Amino acid sequence: MAVTGTAQTITPADAGFDAGRLARIDDHFKQYVDDGRLPGWQIVVSRKGEIAHSSTYGKRNIETDLPWEPDTICRMFSMTKPITSVAAMILYEEGKLQLKDKVSKYIPSFGNARVYRGGSTTAPITEGLTEPMKIWHLLTHTSGLTYGFHNNHVTDALHRQAGFEWGIPKGMDLEACCDVWAGIPLAFQPGTEWLYGVSTDVLGRIVEVVSGQSLDEFFRERILDPLGMTDTEFWVEDDKRNRLAELYYPVNKKTAVMPKAPLDKKPTMLGGGGGLCGTAADYLRFCHMLLNGGELDGERILGSRTVKYMATNHLPGGAILEDFGRPLFAETEYNGMGFGLGFSVVLDSAENKVIGSAGQYAWGGAASTAFWIDPVEEIVAIFLTQLLPSSTYPIRPILQQLVYQALVD
Repeated sequence: MAVTGTAQTITPADAGFDAGRLARIDDHFKQYVDDGRLPGWQIVVSRKGEIAHSSTYGKRNIETDLPWEPDTICRMFSMTKPITSVAAMILYEEGKLQLKDKVSKYIPSFGNARVYRGGSTTAPITEGLTEPMKIWHLLTHTSGLTYGFHNNHVTDALHRQAGFEWGIPKGMDLEACCDVWAGIPLAFQPGTEWLYGVSTDVLGRIVEVVSGQSLDEFFRERILDPLGMTDTEFWVEDDKRNRLAELYYPVNKKTAVMPKAPLDKKPTMLGGGGGLCGTAADYLRFCHMLLNGGELDGERILGSRTVKYMATNHLPGGAILEDFGRPLFAETEYNGMGFGLGFSVVLDSAENKVIGSAGQYAWGGAASTAFWIDPVEEIVAIFLTQLLPSSTYPIRPILQQLVYQALVD
């Protein structure tokens, strides 16, 4: 696998796709731009490490009439999480941490964590931990940590009160954020439920503590540079700013510009849960490394067994998200799915009601970005756009059904 960009490297037929059927992908998603639902998008589909389909459409900036191009830079938001999870597993492979290690071993403030049992935001009733929060809880989102933007539980409101919703209090670094989160009651006892939250940000802080490096330095040295991911970073350099896509949100089935933090310099808080910006070409190399068992172009990031282990359902008792979790978006997205160490994992595509393969692993970002890796069919698919929130349109399942209906080999 030596793909460096997003240009097509193989014909659809040679990749096992029907070219006419594959064209349905663009035909469908062009409508989202033409009627104003999306500003623009980029789609890349590869098989066995070769790009069979690559396309862009629409604008990266509507106001300045800049087109979406193959090297457009996006806010990846939660597509940062798999990279942070890989970083933690690099340290795991070196014996520098264990999945059963207590989080408080590395971040002492979590030793005093409490769990919400009742009451209001002004007078919450809490209890102590019945089981310590562990690293595997962070990787699987079973820690009890939440996000302020969920808006469906008292603990979410407590995060908002502390200044955490779509951003962080000004001037705080990752270490300080973790200490504040440790003082907010958890939504449940660790290991008893699944809930999307700041778990991966806390994991990123553990990477810093264990490695003795800042998260951006560790990413660059151990993942980004070895893989040639030259456009992926927590900020966007001046000479690349023109390539950065604008961020939008929906208003009456159209788009409006979203207020946002500047990305012109290294942020104070390096968010392993959602802070990276990057390109489709870079993320494709990351995905190809995983599909290839942890190695790409002679650079080994993880062992092959570690990758398989990460893409295994780690929810207690083999539970599925529909039963074990507090889903953040449409519940149907989680039917037939478990959760591994940093990825959702398809256990039963029939139960999921979206064509695919058992063992397929994936995640997405808040701005409606998404990727998946299918080890059975050896497919990687990436969809980039910039529209908050990701639950606005059913982009991910529709893209998946359009990709698989085109397979004919």
